[in-house]
Amino acid sequence: MSNQVENRYFSDREDAANKLIEAIPIELFENRDTMIVALSKGGAVIADIVAQKLKSEFDILLIESILAPNNPDLCIAKVSETQDVVIHTALTNSFDIEDELVYHEAKRVYDKKIIFHLYKYRKGQKRKSVKDKAVILVDECVETDLTTLVSIKSMIASEAKNVYIATPILDEVSYANLIQISDGVYYVHKIRDYISIEYYYDELKTLEFEQIERILENNE
Repeated sequence: MSNQVENRYFSDREDAANKLIEAIPIELFENRDTMIVALSKGGAVIADIVAQKLKSEFDILLIESILAPNNPDLCIAKVSETQDVVIHTALTNSFDIEDELVYHEAKRVYDKKIIFHLYKYRKGQKRKSVKDKAVILVDECVETDLTTLVSIKSMIASEAKNVYIATPILDEVSYANLIQISDGVYYVHKIRDYISIEYYYDELKTLEFEQIERILENNE
Protein backbone atom coordinates (compact mmCIF):
# COMPACT_ATOMS: atom_id res chain seq x y z
CA MET A 1 0.00 0.00 0.00
CA SER A 2 2.82 2.42 0.84
CA ASN A 3 4.41 1.74 -2.55
CA GLN A 4 1.14 2.63 -4.27
CA VAL A 5 0.92 5.99 -2.46
CA GLU A 6 4.58 6.68 -3.21
CA ASN A 7 3.95 6.31 -6.94
CA ARG A 8 0.93 8.59 -7.11
CA TYR A 9 2.83 11.42 -8.72
CA PHE A 10 -0.10 13.76 -9.42
CA SER A 11 -3.25 14.75 -7.57
CA ASP A 12 -5.17 15.29 -10.83
CA ARG A 13 -4.72 16.37 -14.47
CA GLU A 14 -4.33 20.04 -13.55
CA ASP A 15 -1.51 19.19 -11.15
CA ALA A 16 0.10 17.04 -13.87
CA ALA A 17 -0.19 19.89 -16.39
CA ASN A 18 1.48 22.41 -14.07
CA LYS A 19 4.35 20.01 -13.38
CA LEU A 20 4.68 19.23 -17.09
CA ILE A 21 5.00 22.94 -17.88
CA GLU A 22 8.07 23.01 -15.62
CA ALA A 23 9.63 20.27 -17.78
CA ILE A 24 9.04 22.15 -21.06
CA PRO A 25 11.70 24.72 -22.08
CA ILE A 26 9.21 27.57 -22.47
CA GLU A 27 11.84 29.93 -23.88
CA LEU A 28 12.29 27.59 -26.86
CA PHE A 29 8.73 28.33 -28.02
CA GLU A 30 8.28 31.97 -26.98
CA ASN A 31 9.01 33.49 -30.38
CA ARG A 32 7.78 30.60 -32.53
CA ASP A 33 4.48 29.84 -34.21
CA THR A 34 3.46 26.98 -31.89
CA MET A 35 0.45 24.68 -31.83
CA ILE A 36 -0.46 22.47 -28.86
CA VAL A 37 -2.26 19.33 -30.03
CA ALA A 38 -4.06 17.00 -27.60
CA LEU A 39 -4.21 13.28 -28.35
CA SER A 40 -7.07 12.24 -26.04
CA LYS A 41 -9.84 13.62 -23.81
CA GLY A 42 -7.56 13.55 -20.77
CA GLY A 43 -4.77 14.97 -22.86
CA ALA A 44 -7.06 17.86 -23.84
CA VAL A 45 -7.31 19.06 -20.23
CA ILE A 46 -3.54 19.04 -19.85
CA ALA A 47 -2.88 20.46 -23.33
CA ASP A 48 -5.30 23.34 -22.70
CA ILE A 49 -3.33 24.43 -19.62
CA VAL A 50 -0.03 24.11 -21.50
CA ALA A 51 -1.41 26.14 -24.41
CA GLN A 52 -2.50 28.92 -22.05
CA LYS A 53 0.96 29.03 -20.49
CA LEU A 54 2.70 29.17 -23.87
CA LYS A 55 0.03 31.50 -25.30
CA SER A 56 -0.24 29.06 -28.18
CA GLU A 57 -2.99 27.75 -30.41
CA PHE A 58 -4.76 24.59 -29.30
CA ASP A 59 -6.42 21.70 -31.13
CA ILE A 60 -7.27 18.01 -30.76
CA LEU A 61 -6.16 15.23 -33.12
CA LEU A 62 -8.81 12.51 -33.35
CA ILE A 63 -7.40 8.99 -33.14
CA GLU A 64 -9.06 5.58 -32.92
CA SER A 65 -7.82 2.07 -32.16
CA ILE A 66 -7.94 -0.82 -34.60
CA LEU A 67 -8.56 -4.07 -32.75
CA ALA A 68 -7.50 -7.61 -33.58
CA PRO A 69 -10.27 -9.55 -35.39
CA ASN A 70 -9.97 -12.46 -32.97
CA ASN A 71 -9.40 -10.39 -29.81
CA PRO A 72 -11.49 -7.24 -29.23
CA ASP A 73 -9.26 -6.25 -26.28
CA LEU A 74 -6.05 -6.19 -28.34
CA CYS A 75 -5.07 -2.99 -30.17
CA ILE A 76 -3.02 -3.81 -33.26
CA ALA A 77 -2.97 -0.38 -34.93
CA LYS A 78 -4.10 3.25 -34.74
CA VAL A 79 -5.76 5.45 -37.36
CA SER A 80 -5.92 9.25 -37.18
CA GLU A 81 -8.30 11.80 -38.67
CA THR A 82 -5.74 12.45 -41.42
CA GLN A 83 -6.27 8.76 -42.31
CA ASP A 84 -2.70 7.90 -41.39
CA VAL A 85 -2.22 4.41 -39.95
CA VAL A 86 0.48 2.93 -37.74
CA ILE A 87 0.54 -0.85 -37.28
CA HIS A 88 1.99 -2.84 -34.37
CA THR A 89 3.83 -5.22 -36.67
CA ALA A 90 5.04 -7.50 -33.89
CA LEU A 91 1.43 -8.24 -32.94
CA THR A 92 0.08 -8.55 -36.48
CA ASN A 93 2.92 -10.92 -37.39
CA SER A 94 2.33 -13.00 -34.27
CA PHE A 95 -1.36 -13.43 -35.10
CA ASP A 96 -0.84 -13.70 -38.88
CA ILE A 97 -2.95 -10.62 -39.55
CA GLU A 98 -2.28 -9.22 -43.00
CA ASP A 99 -1.70 -5.50 -43.50
CA GLU A 100 -4.49 -5.41 -46.07
CA LEU A 101 -6.97 -6.47 -43.39
CA VAL A 102 -5.66 -3.79 -41.02
CA TYR A 103 -6.04 -1.03 -43.62
CA HIS A 104 -9.52 -2.25 -44.51
CA GLU A 105 -10.49 -2.09 -40.83
CA ALA A 106 -8.85 1.33 -40.52
CA LYS A 107 -11.11 2.64 -43.30
CA ARG A 108 -14.17 1.20 -41.54
CA VAL A 109 -13.16 2.73 -38.19
CA TYR A 110 -12.46 6.08 -39.84
CA ASP A 111 -15.87 6.14 -41.57
CA LYS A 112 -17.79 4.95 -38.52
CA LYS A 113 -16.05 6.66 -35.60
CA ILE A 114 -13.72 9.44 -36.65
CA ILE A 115 -16.12 11.11 -39.07
CA PHE A 116 -18.80 10.98 -36.36
CA HIS A 117 -16.45 12.69 -33.90
CA LEU A 118 -15.38 15.26 -36.50
CA TYR A 119 -18.95 16.51 -36.62
CA LYS A 120 -19.45 16.10 -32.88
CA TYR A 121 -16.36 18.06 -31.82
CA ARG A 122 -15.80 20.39 -34.77
CA LYS A 123 -19.28 20.66 -36.27
CA GLY A 124 -17.70 19.55 -39.53
CA GLN A 125 -15.04 22.27 -39.57
CA LYS A 126 -11.49 21.43 -40.61
CA ARG A 127 -8.69 20.92 -38.13
CA LYS A 128 -6.46 23.95 -37.59
CA SER A 129 -3.48 24.06 -39.92
CA VAL A 130 -0.09 23.06 -38.48
CA LYS A 131 1.83 23.93 -41.63
CA ASP A 132 5.27 25.39 -40.80
CA LYS A 133 4.45 25.38 -37.07
CA ALA A 134 6.23 23.87 -34.08
CA VAL A 135 3.76 21.28 -32.80
CA ILE A 136 3.75 19.91 -29.25
CA LEU A 137 1.74 16.69 -28.98
CA VAL A 138 0.29 16.35 -25.47
CA ASP A 139 -1.30 13.38 -23.72
CA GLU A 140 -1.93 12.46 -20.09
CA CYS A 141 0.45 9.49 -20.45
CA VAL A 142 2.37 7.55 -23.09
CA GLU A 143 2.11 3.86 -22.29
CA THR A 144 2.76 2.49 -25.77
CA ASP A 145 3.88 4.69 -28.61
CA LEU A 146 1.25 3.71 -31.22
CA THR A 147 -0.92 6.78 -30.57
CA THR A 148 2.08 9.10 -30.53
CA LEU A 149 3.60 7.51 -33.63
CA VAL A 150 0.45 7.93 -35.71
CA SER A 151 0.21 11.51 -34.40
CA ILE A 152 3.76 12.28 -35.50
CA LYS A 153 2.99 10.74 -38.89
CA SER A 154 -0.11 12.94 -39.17
CA MET A 155 1.80 16.10 -38.24
CA ILE A 156 4.53 15.39 -40.78
CA ALA A 157 1.89 14.72 -43.45
CA SER A 158 0.30 18.04 -42.48
CA GLU A 159 3.65 19.83 -43.02
CA ALA A 160 4.46 20.75 -39.42
CA LYS A 161 7.93 22.27 -39.16
CA ASN A 162 8.84 20.53 -35.89
CA VAL A 163 7.13 17.90 -33.74
CA TYR A 164 7.66 17.58 -29.98
CA ILE A 165 6.10 15.25 -27.38
CA ALA A 166 5.00 16.34 -23.89
CA THR A 167 3.43 14.07 -21.29
CA PRO A 168 3.46 13.76 -17.47
CA ILE A 169 3.98 9.97 -17.57
CA LEU A 170 6.18 8.25 -20.14
CA ASP A 171 7.10 4.60 -20.57
CA GLU A 172 10.86 4.11 -20.80
CA VAL A 173 10.71 1.97 -23.96
CA SER A 174 8.43 4.46 -25.69
CA TYR A 175 10.85 7.25 -24.82
CA ALA A 176 13.70 5.42 -26.53
CA ASN A 177 11.62 5.14 -29.70
CA LEU A 178 10.12 8.63 -29.70
CA ILE A 179 13.32 10.54 -29.01
CA GLN A 180 14.71 9.22 -32.30
CA ILE A 181 11.84 10.41 -34.50
CA SER A 182 10.75 13.67 -32.85
CA ASP A 183 12.43 17.01 -32.19
CA GLY A 184 12.17 16.59 -28.44
CA VAL A 185 10.39 14.65 -25.68
CA TYR A 186 9.37 16.39 -22.43
CA TYR A 187 8.08 14.49 -19.42
CA VAL A 188 7.78 14.60 -15.65
CA HIS A 189 8.27 10.91 -14.85
CA LYS A 190 9.81 8.19 -17.02
CA ILE A 191 8.54 4.76 -15.92
CA ARG A 192 10.45 1.52 -16.35
CA ASP A 193 7.62 -0.89 -15.47
CA TYR A 194 4.45 0.95 -16.44
CA ILE A 195 1.31 -0.34 -14.68
CA SER A 196 -1.72 1.79 -15.60
CA ILE A 197 -2.48 5.49 -15.66
CA GLU A 198 -4.76 5.29 -12.58
CA TYR A 199 -1.78 4.12 -10.55
CA TYR A 200 -0.02 7.50 -10.93
CA TYR A 201 -2.92 9.92 -10.33
CA ASP A 202 -4.90 10.40 -7.12
CA GLU A 203 -7.94 11.41 -9.15
CA LEU A 204 -8.81 10.85 -12.80
CA LYS A 205 -12.34 12.04 -13.44
CA THR A 206 -14.26 10.69 -16.42
CA LEU A 207 -14.53 13.50 -18.95
CA GLU A 208 -17.80 14.24 -20.72
CA PHE A 209 -18.16 15.56 -24.26
CA GLU A 210 -19.41 18.92 -22.98
CA GLN A 211 -16.16 19.52 -21.08
CA ILE A 212 -14.03 18.96 -24.17
CA GLU A 213 -16.44 21.04 -26.23
CA ARG A 214 -15.96 23.95 -23.81
CA ILE A 215 -12.17 23.65 -24.09
CA LEU A 216 -12.39 23.78 -27.88
CA GLU A 217 -14.79 26.74 -27.79
CA ASN A 218 -12.57 28.66 -25.36
CA ASN A 219 -9.63 28.19 -27.72
CA GLU A 220 -11.42 29.47 -30.81
